Amino acid sequence: MQKKKIFIEIQIPGQLKRRLAQIVAKWSDLPIKWMKEENLHITVAFVGYVDESVLPDICEKVSEAVEEFEAFDLEFSSVELGPEKDDPKMVWLTGEPSVELGMLNEVVERALGMRPTSHKEFRPHITLGRIRKLKWDELVEQPEISEKLNVSMTVDSVSIMESKGGGAEYVSLEECPLV
Repeated sequence: MQKKKIFIEIQIPGQLKRRLAQIVAKWSDLPIKWMKEENLHITVAFVGYVDESVLPDICEKVSEAVEEFEAFDLEFSSVELGPEKDDPKMVWLTGEPSVELGMLNEVVERALGMRPTSHKEFRPHITLGRIRKLKWDELVEQPEISEKLNVSMTVDSVSIMESKGGGAEYVSLEECPLV
C-alpha cells in the first residue's frame, strides 16, 4: 500500500489569499520560500503518513466528529516573523488565541485517536513563507517583517488534505461542513 501525507485544514477564502499574496510581494527579494497562494491554509491537525486504505476511515471519523461543531470566526492581527522573532523559521499571519479552534483541534485529534491535551490554547496562524536559514543568517542586517492587518474569517468547514511533492501541492480529499 502506498503511504499518503495527510493533514486536516481550514481553507482560506480566496479574497484573503489574494490580499496576503499582495502583502508579501514587497518582501519577495528576501531568502524566504513563499507559499503558493492556492496552498495557504490553517492546519487543524497533522495526521502524518498513512496507508491509503485507511483514508475512507479518516474521512468518516473527521466528518462525524465535526457534524455537530458550530461555525465560528477567527481574528487575525499581523504579518510577522515567527514562531520566535529572535530566531525566526517562517513568516506568518497570526491571530488572537481561539478557544473554538482549540476545541476543533481536540475533537478532530480525539476522533483520530491522537490523544490531544485538553483544550490547549490554539493561536491561529497561516504560514506565508519559510525562511531559508543559511541565506537568512548571511544577511548583513536582519530585515523587519511586521505589518498590522485586522482581518477575520468564518470557519464553516474543515478539509482532509493530502500533501504531495514535498508540500508543493495540496489535494482536497474531502470537505466536512460545520453547522
